[in-house]
Amino acid sequence: MSLPTPRRRSFVAALADFSSGADTPEAFLERCLADLSTFEPEIGAFVHLEIDAARRSARESAARWKAGAPLSRIDGMPVGLKDLIETVDMPTQCGSPVFEGYRSGRDAASTLALRQAGAIILGKTVTTEFAAMVPRGTRNPWDPRRTPGGSSSGSAAAVGCGMLPVAIGTQVIGSLLRPASYCGAVGFKPTFGAINRGGSHDGLSQSAHGPIAATLADAWIVAREIADRAGGDPGHPGLFGPRDMPASRPPARIGVLETAGWKVAEADAKAAFDAAIARIESSGVQVVRRTQHAGLARLEALMDRAAPVSQQIVACESVWPLSAYRARDPRLLSDFLSRRLAEAEKLTPADYRALLSEREAARATHAMVAGDCEALLTLSATGPAPLGIEATGDTVFNIPASYLGAPAVSLPVFSVQGLPLGLQVIAAPHRDAELFATCAWLESVLAAN
Repeated sequence: MSLPTPRRRSFVAALADFSSGADTPEAFLERCLADLSTFEPEIGAFVHLEIDAARRSARESAARWKAGAPLSRIDGMPVGLKDLIETVDMPTQCGSPVFEGYRSGRDAASTLALRQAGAIILGKTVTTEFAAMVPRGTRNPWDPRRTPGGSSSGSAAAVGCGMLPVAIGTQVIGSLLRPASYCGAVGFKPTFGAINRGGSHDGLSQSAHGPIAATLADAWIVAREIADRAGGDPGHPGLFGPRDMPASRPPARIGVLETAGWKVAEADAKAAFDAAIARIESSGVQVVRRTQHAGLARLEALMDRAAPVSQQIVACESVWPLSAYRARDPRLLSDFLSRRLAEAEKLTPADYRALLSEREAARATHAMVAGDCEALLTLSATGPAPLGIEATGDTVFNIPASYLGAPAVSLPVFSVQGLPLGLQVIAAPHRDAELFATCAWLESVLAAN
């Protein structure tokens, strides 16, 4: 089947028409469903759909807009939820036979917040097995021979071709930023703990809830509407900043974060990045690299260990529940997760404490660098989505933001070999709003790139 060129569909862009009556949430949903009918048979972004319920909700939302009484700025927004996030009316299967048909009987914190804001939960999007490495068949809407990335595979694919304006995903290593890059969408990984993860099967210490969205404004507003109702994780202040999309603002100084990814990035991807840096510099913003900034050089050195340390931390934190699933029936786990569990069981509590200390040292260095560089720039992936759907792509560029617990955005500003590629922008923890202001400025500067 030959698919049309994917296009993103912004909900925020339609808000003025909802208010004036020129458009309605019902009509918006039907446009999404038309794209779903076109793309979904080939792409396979969803594991569960509730179309009839979505249409009923859209009618109710349209009535509220007509009465001038919408519940929020996302009243009527069609949303997909990664199939780790619990829903009272749909199964939550975590991409694993362990949870086949499982219904928790409750909404996750983010699900409930979305419903309270009037959003329409259209369905559950495909995730890799327990948000790890084993894919579940979703294809890239730009080229179905290619991976959409993972683990938020279905979320990125659905947004990238207009089936949805926003889908909620999660990230432990690179599960928001890389799929967004491959599918040509905006990916937002908030500061660790900024979005309440209650009722979601992503409780690891580097995991974050976040949106994959059509635009920066869609990503910011849906994240704010969730956080305003559900808050952040217990003990965390949650996402904060202006109610509306932060205004564009140029940073005083930007740092380039190459790390190990630069050695394996494709030549065309590096050329696109270098051209973007030249354009940023020509706009008057100072850009520094590790050879010009001692703190940045130190951070780069610490990032050399980010991948193995992250993987071992994740492994330690996964002993439970993986050991419980193995005890139930070891055949229900993939070979990959069985090997991860076997390796994790060799690590001691002392090993885990040492890993956490190493990660904390990197975070302290990042805090120092962030006092001098408002944002760090790098690629979101080594290149466009690779051929094949048996793997989800290289995570090397995504590890730093997760390791640092920092907010990051993948901006779909590059086209390489006719396929999308994201520019990754990283800020200091709790500077999510400032990150969006910088991203808005970068979009304007790089619009013709």
